[in-house]
Amino acid sequence: MHIRRVLTTTLFMLGVAATPALLGVTASSAVADSSPSPSASASGDGGAPTEAGTSFRTATEIEQGRGATASGSSGDYLYWSFPADAGQRPTVKATVKLPEASTRNAAETWQIDVYDGLRRRQACQYGAQTRTAARDAASVALSCTLRTVRAWSEQWADDPLPGTYYIRLTATGLGASELGLPVSAEVKVDSKDIGGAAAVDGSLAKPLVPGIATTAEKSDSGSTSSTAALSSIEPDDGWASGWWSDRWVWTAIGGILAALAGIGGYALTRGSGRPSRIPPGA
Repeated sequence: MHIRRVLTTTLFMLGVAATPALLGVTASSAVADSSPSPSASASGDGGAPTEAGTSFRTATEIEQGRGATASGSSGDYLYWSFPADAGQRPTVKATVKLPEASTRNAAETWQIDVYDGLRRRQACQYGAQTRTAARDAASVALSCTLRTVRAWSEQWADDPLPGTYYIRLTATGLGASELGLPVSAEVKVDSKDIGGAAAVDGSLAKPLVPGIATTAEKSDSGSTSSTAALSSIEPDDGWASGWWSDRWVWTAIGGILAALAGIGGYALTRGSGRPSRIPPGA
């Protein structure tokens, strides 16, 4: 009866201790999995952007979970930018509507590239980054899933880091007769939250969000100086500090389980004490 009572108490304490932690993990996962809502800066009227930039500095800002469209000509370089935070695994998808088949003389190869805030080209973990569309194809679909964004990395590594990411969409190897034909493109970025599995012991002092312009500021003495105007896009709940992850929750649960296991093991092995039939001092 004594052993059964100890085991019952141990299991009850385990359930009470683990329930708040598990609820915390569930709540944090639900918040992390929700895609950031688009900001009003994505376009002038708060809707989805309808144009693309032609360089890194003029890249159109888009929010995750919201599509963007643009029209251009075959041979153009189309640029967009989006924010990605630590623990996210972004997936970029693009669909290009090709010119009419009667105006094309050959197949077209389209490619999507993704660069980080330092303008380092990031490798796609999987996805059709380059595709060749047949001469009579009406559209071509591309996708690129990046590696998980890390909160910190060695200086020599090219791991994805928190900050602004750039999308570049273009056709490659076009002949002279294929250049300048009208095309339209649609892009969308979604992310999967990986959580503590991608946590590292470190964080950047600031996210890699480069300046996209300069603004003039006047000092008290009347002199004018130029300062960088940072990109206006960021996650709705701000950039993560990098120190918190659900690994802390599971570490706490592991500590509680170890303590309860020690208590239970002691209760099972210590016995019931001196038998009553043996007098003290015998």
